[in-house]
Amino acid sequence: MKRKVVFIDVDGTLCLDDGHTVPESAQFACKQARKNGHKLFLCTGRSKPEIFDNILAVGFDGIIGAGGGFADVNQENLFHKQMQEADVRAVQAYFEERGILYYIESNEGLFGSHELQLHLAKLMCPDNLEKGLEAPFVKALQPFSKAIDYASINKICFLDNVNHPLQDVENRFEDVFEVLACTVPAFGKNSGELVIKGVNKATAIDQVLAHLGVSQKETIAIGDGKNDIEMFVYCNVGVAVGNADPKLKEVSDFVSSRHDEDGLYQAFAKLELI
Repeated sequence: MKRKVVFIDVDGTLCLDDGHTVPESAQFACKQARKNGHKLFLCTGRSKPEIFDNILAVGFDGIIGAGGGFADVNQENLFHKQMQEADVRAVQAYFEERGILYYIESNEGLFGSHELQLHLAKLMCPDNLEKGLEAPFVKALQPFSKAIDYASINKICFLDNVNHPLQDVENRFEDVFEVLACTVPAFGKNSGELVIKGVNKATAIDQVLAHLGVSQKETIAIGDGKNDIEMFVYCNVGVAVGNADPKLKEVSDFVSSRHDEDGLYQAFAKLELI
């Protein structure tokens, strides 16, 4: 078969629900596919500080991160789109006034609002706070007292607040940002992300393919969330893992098993990548 370019979501697809463990079957599938000559790209909403070393150690040909906000090919940056400082500060003021926990993502660091680390540690490990504070994502968060380069902000994520619906955030900022529902269930139903308008995984894939000189016909997307819909529509083949959002399954070519039941491996096998 022709060599393919495969774009793989991270949360709920490559990684287990702890956010950092990659099943052995998925590791094997990725390594074998690359041995067979296929190119593999992470295609994730995460920014660089959230793409942990154990994930990168699996081996990939590049990264599309921040939901399409930046792309690296063979460890070289292809592009990086940033938010405007005034817009970011306006979001911060809005969230602080309403007591909404949030964090700002750049490729240099993750910067969390007051008490965010403690809140997330309790969410991740309710019965063991010390263990929760050692979770890779929680440890990666830095306080706002550290210097923030406002010229390098990729996106802003916020957690559920029962007194402030997601729709209210969208109504306030829809003229400046795309406001998306968060794909991390633990963050709550009113959690979300603010990303740069016109930026998504599909627009980034298009730029990567142009750089590689590869046809859209040779592309495969594998994911689980609503933020994968654009890349499923764009790529020649879209595969949803069994735990995927129903709306993503509707636009997929087929549905594999769950991410925690060898879903990635099964998808690669059916596609004859391995």
